[in-house]
Amino acid sequence: MSKLKPSVRTAEELEALAPDPLAHLAAIVDTCEDPIISKRLDGTIISWNAAAARVFGYREEEIIGRSILTLIPPDLHHEEDEILRRLRSGQRISHFETTRVRKNGERFPISVTISPIRDANGRIVAASKVARDISEKIRNQESRARLAAIVDSADDAIVGKTLDGIVTSWNEGARKMFGYTAEEMIGGSILRIIPPALHYEEDEILRNVRAGKRIEHYETTRQKKSGETFEVSVTISPIRDEMGTVIGVSKIARDISDKKQVERLVLQAEKLAATGRMAAAIAHEINNPLESLMNVIYLARTQSVPESKVQQLLLVAEGELERVAHIARQTLGYYKDTGAPTEIHLHDLIGTILTVYNSKMLSMGIAVDTSYNDLQKIVVSKGELLQVFSNVIANAIDAMPGGGVLEINSRKITSASGDGIQVTVQDNGVGIARENLPKVFEPFFTTKGDLGTGIGLWVAKQLVERRGGQIAISSSTTQGSSGTTVTVFIPFATNSSPAAAAEYQHA
Repeated sequence: MSKLKPSVRTAEELEALAPDPLAHLAAIVDTCEDPIISKRLDGTIISWNAAAARVFGYREEEIIGRSILTLIPPDLHHEEDEILRRLRSGQRISHFETTRVRKNGERFPISVTISPIRDANGRIVAASKVARDISEKIRNQESRARLAAIVDSADDAIVGKTLDGIVTSWNEGARKMFGYTAEEMIGGSILRIIPPALHYEEDEILRNVRAGKRIEHYETTRQKKSGETFEVSVTISPIRDEMGTVIGVSKIARDISDKKQVERLVLQAEKLAATGRMAAAIAHEINNPLESLMNVIYLARTQSVPESKVQQLLLVAEGELERVAHIARQTLGYYKDTGAPTEIHLHDLIGTILTVYNSKMLSMGIAVDTSYNDLQKIVVSKGELLQVFSNVIANAIDAMPGGGVLEINSRKITSASGDGIQVTVQDNGVGIARENLPKVFEPFFTTKGDLGTGIGLWVAKQLVERRGGQIAISSSTTQGSSGTTVTVFIPFATNSSPAAAAEYQHA
């Protein structure tokens, strides 16, 4: 059996099989994603790859032999003179960002690298230009700039930090809220704004963020540069790189001091009202046996010997019982705000109350429609009016368990009893039955069953009328048009005369 001999090729045959280096280079240039152009030192285009045709819109046969100025906006033609000058001196121009123009006249941003082309003797005879359309890059930069402007103009504090708690970004809202400038905070620990007693929170926060968790609306306490502590709500999110790895932390903090203060005021007012209810109930129960005792003492006194020691003692007892009865009658008017009157806009106070109830209304599907026309301030006890409108608004919300619209309007009105602000609070809830309407301002009357105390509107009526104002209510349970409207009139000047009530009803 004969053996096959390996094929042996000559050097000439191997050279013939090898690719043409120039052809190979030309293929690379033509398949490149970026435009590659060459030109003479007078700016005449001598080569044009496929990417250049795609980016600029000119076919090769359209552009070769024409001036490179065809691609340059007229107002930038001076750039070409400088480019050619530098090329003739042998300089290379790298990543020069400028503007060029497409065949359709559209201007677009571009980054070019221009290199001199030398002949065999080293003389510069032409130039090569590699161009890259950076429109997307510019758009991204502009988008980031807009985002940065939005972040910096936000009222909330927006802070970036590393996974070790080192601050990397600090917006204007953070400066206003905490008092530290960006220069003071960036590169420093976030613990600077956390009270020492709460430093442990940061370890827990970072542990959760490293695990990829987001922390929403976490309410805590933070510290200003001045040392003052205040309440904040923070949302903390992990920052991820392109691979999805957590590389940092973003934190949005909102000052909720005012909101929490209002919540405390409302809670305090409710507690006070509940205490008032208990005191009134006790006083009411005491009144009956007091009257019986008064009658018994009177009968005993009439049966005793005049001017006797027994009669004198009975007279003392009668006087003391009358004093107890007087205290009981005072207790029935228990609620009294001790705060000094302040000058406020009613719409600001109502807006604060709506903020407190915002989460509850969102969860219940209740929309709010407000219209304020009360530019003139009014001097009132803020605590008392907080109690009044908190009760009214809370009742309106409770009347719409399936969602609805809460409308609140305020306006200045003029009446015979004086000028003041009229506020209407209207819901499209279930309404109040006609037979119950006359009872709504009675103490302890409620249509909410175990959920109500029956004290809210009674207290509200007392407070409004003590200020010389009036409160009225109308309601309907008719299907399709059900709802309740509460109208409150608060005069600028204290007026408790009956005329004010009559005028108010016709306002």
